[in-house]
Amino acid sequence: MRSLKFLVSIVGLGVLGGLTKICAQISAPKYSNEFLQIGVGARAAAMGGAQSAIVSDVTAAYWNPAGLTQGPEHPELALMHSEYFAGIAKYDYAGFALPVKAGGRFAASFIRLGVDDIPNTLNLIDASGNINYQNITLFSVTDMACLLSYAREMKFLKGLSLGGNTKIIYRRIGNFANAWGFGFDVGARYTWKRLHLGLTLSDASSTFNAWSFQTETFSSAFLATGNAIPQNSLEITLPSMRLGIAYQFFPAKKFGLLACLDNAIFFDGQRNVLISNSRMSVDPYAGIEGNYRKKIFLRAGYKNLQREVNDEGKRVYTIFPTAGVGIQLKGICLDYALTNIGDFSQTLYSHVFSLRFVIDPNWVKKATAKKK
Repeated sequence: MRSLKFLVSIVGLGVLGGLTKICAQISAPKYSNEFLQIGVGARAAAMGGAQSAIVSDVTAAYWNPAGLTQGPEHPELALMHSEYFAGIAKYDYAGFALPVKAGGRFAASFIRLGVDDIPNTLNLIDASGNINYQNITLFSVTDMACLLSYAREMKFLKGLSLGGNTKIIYRRIGNFANAWGFGFDVGARYTWKRLHLGLTLSDASSTFNAWSFQTETFSSAFLATGNAIPQNSLEITLPSMRLGIAYQFFPAKKFGLLACLDNAIFFDGQRNVLISNSRMSVDPYAGIEGNYRKKIFLRAGYKNLQREVNDEGKRVYTIFPTAGVGIQLKGICLDYALTNIGDFSQTLYSHVFSLRFVIDPNWVKKATAKKK
């Protein structure tokens, strides 16, 4: 574990060094704010992230804010925790939604991805040229986002809902650098009988991260090693789009089946995905969900369908499967997902758990009455 943390320290400082390349006042790097692409909710994780057409709970604020209108009539709370890379990186989510006047629904969400207790070895060698382990300090690299969402059903077209997010981002690399970001997301969802359609436009106005570097904390080490000192800069996250379609089978039976497909479309250049060119990239996701009386759920899906070159120089396709289960009893829903976040040969699986509560005042009154 110590060796892994030292490795992360190198990676963390490498990130800082990589930021030195952002010397221009404005830049639009590929994979900007990529921590917001991980996803929230174990249900979504088990279905490969195909959610934009079907999400109907508090997590809709992340996947498609228009889906908030399909939520329960009472306030709703969701929590999620997952860990990556032997528990070094921790990902946490909390969301709260409640109905408001005029048939709308409001939600607030918080997301954090962090690597904590990273050794800072910049001052490992003291002024005399000796290695002094007492000079090692610890720092954290954290990415955080707060989403404030609102959605409502449209009266002019039955089955259509619209929603949007105001997104506030804070990113921090120890005492070396930090950034504040601001942006918007918009979404639409349409339901016709058993067919569901979803559209989400993330970073609709582009999201702007203003980076500020505390150069006094590392300038001497950078100068000694020939690295350029970074400048304060503005990082832009370009818009991306997600299109989803889903179909519900056997809705009135004991056993139900839901199949869904999402296509994430990026406009920040060519990515290593199924369909791509110099202007855009299309990344498909798919998932299925079977249920028994809407109480027990079995889920499966795939994500990260990519084209790669194997050891023999041939182009091959790789696919990362996902699976999970869920149990819903009254207003409590517990979901679990097993996702593959790496190559099959490395078997880098991640366990994801999420818990969702519907806060029904009637249940509280009944529970209080029984105690009396």
